[in-house]
Amino acid sequence: MTTKIKNSGSIKRGRFFKKFFTYFYMVTLSVVILYPLLITCLTAFKDSEVQAFTLNFTGPWTLNNFSELFSATLYGRWYLNTLVISFFTMVIQVAVVTLAGYTYSRYNFAGKKWSLTFFLVVQMVPTMAALTAFYVLGMLINGLDHYWYLTLIYIGGGIPMNTWLMKGYFDTVPYDFDESAKLDGAGNFTIFWKIVMPLVKPMIAVQALWAFMGPFGDFMTAKYLLREDANLTVAVGLQQFIQDPKDQQVALFATGAILIAVPICALFFYLQKYFVTGLTAGGAKG
Repeated sequence: MTTKIKNSGSIKRGRFFKKFFTYFYMVTLSVVILYPLLITCLTAFKDSEVQAFTLNFTGPWTLNNFSELFSATLYGRWYLNTLVISFFTMVIQVAVVTLAGYTYSRYNFAGKKWSLTFFLVVQMVPTMAALTAFYVLGMLINGLDHYWYLTLIYIGGGIPMNTWLMKGYFDTVPYDFDESAKLDGAGNFTIFWKIVMPLVKPMIAVQALWAFMGPFGDFMTAKYLLREDANLTVAVGLQQFIQDPKDQQVALFATGAILIAVPICALFFYLQKYFVTGLTAGGAKG
């Protein structure tokens, strides 16, 4: 009886410490994430003369930074540039990666193993190491300071690793579904589009979100390949607000940074349903 009481006490202490460290980790992580976000949001609604990011809840508050951002700077143009690049990057990359992942998962062909290995090797090369090559190639094909060239680089950079991820996700779909559909007379495209695709919607949604977010957060590649102020992306354009130590436009920078999250959040909430319903819809069709 005494042993049972001791064991019960040990179990309770174990559960307590498990919950304690779990909540401690979650609270710490929340502070790490929310603290800079809160500072940025507060700074965006402060007077444009503020020179530093501060956690100050006192007034006065203003919306003038938002109007000034679009009327006195090229932020609107930068924002549109980035939206166009992000949209085409997302659409083309997701299409290519989905088809490539399905091909590698479902078919055997010459060079399959070596090409997958090549994808991994290419992914190991950091973007910084390829910037010179991107620049020289851009000069040769007249792609510098053009959106289409930057978009192609984003697409190409996301294909290797994302193809691996899509292949792995396609591999989780039982091949029995394909064979059953073939017995019912379904062709290869019908199997892909109506049987397998609904099952991989969650991963396609994740791929779309990643591809769309990339151009908004990339600074180095866009900075290296774009020249004219009107052709910049938001990441490069916002850096101009804080690059001069004697003239730090912190409020405008914070305002622009907040607005970057709007299309990303909108896309996330739109795709969120596919994270949950993808397997259910596919399972019903399978």
